[in-house]
Amino acid sequence: MATAAKVIKCKAAVAWEAGKPLSIEEVEVAPPQAMEVRVKILYTALCHTDVYFWEAKGQTPVFPRILGHEAGGIVESVGEGVTDLAPGDHVLPVFTGECKECAHCKSEESNMCDLLRINVDRGVMIGDGKSRFSINGQPIFHFVGTSTFSEYTVIHVGCLAKINPEAPLDKVCVLSCGISTGLGATLNVAKPVKGSTVAIFGLGAVGLAAMEGARLAGASRIIGVDLNPAKYEQAKKFGCTDFVNPKDHNKPVQEVLIEMTNGGVDRCVECTGNVNAMISAFECVHDGWGVAVLVGVPHREDQFKTHPMNFLNEKTLKGTFFGNYKPRTDLPNVVEMYMKKELEVEKFITHSVPFSEINTAFDLMLKGEGLRCIMRMED
Repeated sequence: MATAAKVIKCKAAVAWEAGKPLSIEEVEVAPPQAMEVRVKILYTALCHTDVYFWEAKGQTPVFPRILGHEAGGIVESVGEGVTDLAPGDHVLPVFTGECKECAHCKSEESNMCDLLRINVDRGVMIGDGKSRFSINGQPIFHFVGTSTFSEYTVIHVGCLAKINPEAPLDKVCVLSCGISTGLGATLNVAKPVKGSTVAIFGLGAVGLAAMEGARLAGASRIIGVDLNPAKYEQAKKFGCTDFVNPKDHNKPVQEVLIEMTNGGVDRCVECTGNVNAMISAFECVHDGWGVAVLVGVPHREDQFKTHPMNFLNEKTLKGTFFGNYKPRTDLPNVVEMYMKKELEVEKFITHSVPFSEINTAFDLMLKGEGLRCIMRMED
């Protein structure tokens, strides 16, 4: 392309400080260096993680910054050493990576790449420790290696999944984070068998994706657990057969679920990050074969406390990161699940706005309205 090896000027939504509305600015995006790729973002979605780091209440504030990590785009140019991607390729950026060289990448059991595992505090590229974004010479920091709230962004090749060019980017862009996280937690980690009973704690986008996984696996009973009764109606679209609101009961929710299911659920996926919900999710599974999977990210000081007899009674507790999907190897297959009409992603997309109205997407999420809001880079 004519822009290769040149600085590109484009629009980006910049977070200048914590909790303040994002500002649409003209930024300069430098060409990709070794093992980097410059991507033209066509669609980007808002994930709760973006809001969390924009609020910067519980972690190191890094500003000014270009947030965004759930997106779809097209390769504009590639840096030295990049052989897996070429200009014109359709890609999904991912907040974690796959170098294909480290022990984790070579293991069939892990997706926690040593080189490219998520780093929320780093605001620069790993190659040279510099940002590829600037405004009038002032560096603007990156976010989790993706920074998709920009018309162009620079990403390490290991954090880009090359996908089927026929796949509509305005739909499959949501597969680059939350939906795959929940889906994989069920299909790859919990692994319910056909006819089993599955409980899902937390019915946000990730929890509903975990529920979708239970539906795809053929679970006969899918129990949604959430403090908001309004979530039940929406959850029915994802296969929810029963709904439990812990506030409606005067005993621990794990006891309610054990009574409902004659001894406990076969599989449980926890998507809230609340440590008490995590404990309940583990304790509600059936002895002998029950498996609980933790997806939600807990508070830094939280401690998980349960009686060791729960383990001796053959209940299993697992954790997962990005649904155990390797970004480059596995995400293209998740996109193919959508292309074959096995996986429905449209029902996760509840709002769509032009990129210039990005603060509307933040408002919707802060109000708890909808699941995913897609932003179109070109109005």
